[in-house]
Amino acid sequence: MPPLTRRELLKASAATAGSAVAAPAFAQTAQALAAPTPARAPVMQRVSLQVNGRRVEHDVDTRTTLLDLLREHVHLTGTKKGCDHGQCGACTAIVDGRRINSCLSLAVMHEGAEVTTIEGLGTPERMHPMQAAFVKHDGYQCGYCTPGQICSAVAVLDEVRAGIPSHVTGDLAAAPVLDADEIRERMSGNLCRCGAYANILDAIEDVAGTRTEAGA
Repeated sequence: MPPLTRRELLKASAATAGSAVAAPAFAQTAQALAAPTPARAPVMQRVSLQVNGRRVEHDVDTRTTLLDLLREHVHLTGTKKGCDHGQCGACTAIVDGRRINSCLSLAVMHEGAEVTTIEGLGTPERMHPMQAAFVKHDGYQCGYCTPGQICSAVAVLDEVRAGIPSHVTGDLAAAPVLDADEIRERMSGNLCRCGAYANILDAIEDVAGTRTEAGA
């Protein structure tokens, strides 16, 4: 084997030294990445609001959604957790007169608010007209989306009565006309995986007084 040149000897020495320095550094980096990140202590805050006419107060993690407050703390499980991403409408509740996706809204944002859930609209013995219409017209199948559908439908009629502009015509100056297209548009945020949309429309038109005998 020919003797190493001075250049080759220097390159070999540098490589050996570099490996000796890099190995501990790599080991430390790998150890740091593998170490579990310590969990942050939750930030708690007291929230007080009116739910179905009853005042409730709870200390909750500030990351708690209104949906989880209703289901896990107030034990009102009629409001359903569907997609948990604000896309299906199963969690719809009425807050200060307006419908919202409760899975996308933090509980602490609604301090002092008035919240109405499906339990607050009516009871099996004394149903809200919209609940009774859903029963009459078979506006449900599996029933999972039904609480959100009903809360949304009640709010739709209130929106129209309040003159909230039409989304169908695009004319913000026009008073909303509660026809089938308007109802479909306003209810489009509530999905029914069973496909009971025609019956849901019948129920809403029945309560609104716009359903004709021809559509019966």
